[in-house]
Amino acid sequence: MPDDLAILTAEDFRPHVGTRFAVPAGPFEAELIEVDELDAAAAGGPRAPFSLIFRGPLEPLLPQAIQRLEHDELGRLDVFLVPIGPDGPGMLYEAVFG
Repeated sequence: MPDDLAILTAEDFRPHVGTRFAVPAGPFEAELIEVDELDAAAAGGPRAPFSLIFRGPLEPLLPQAIQRLEHDELGRLDVFLVPIGPDGPGMLYEAVFG
């Protein structure tokens, strides 16, 4: 998987829904639960914007920041994660790619 996040698309992540990503800052694992394509009209770059939703444990709560994610197939990714609230079984985090 390329190191350049700018070339990744929603289709690169879609096959990995339901898989777990290590979050060393936690330390814990977070499951990729959703890949959403966003309004393509808002795209200003070479790809359609998309978002990823991850579910981690309720605690510890990661702050909004660039976090390293590690995945067996995708490798290491440094993404800006935002906690968007609990959903019952865990805390949800969102990463948006424009």
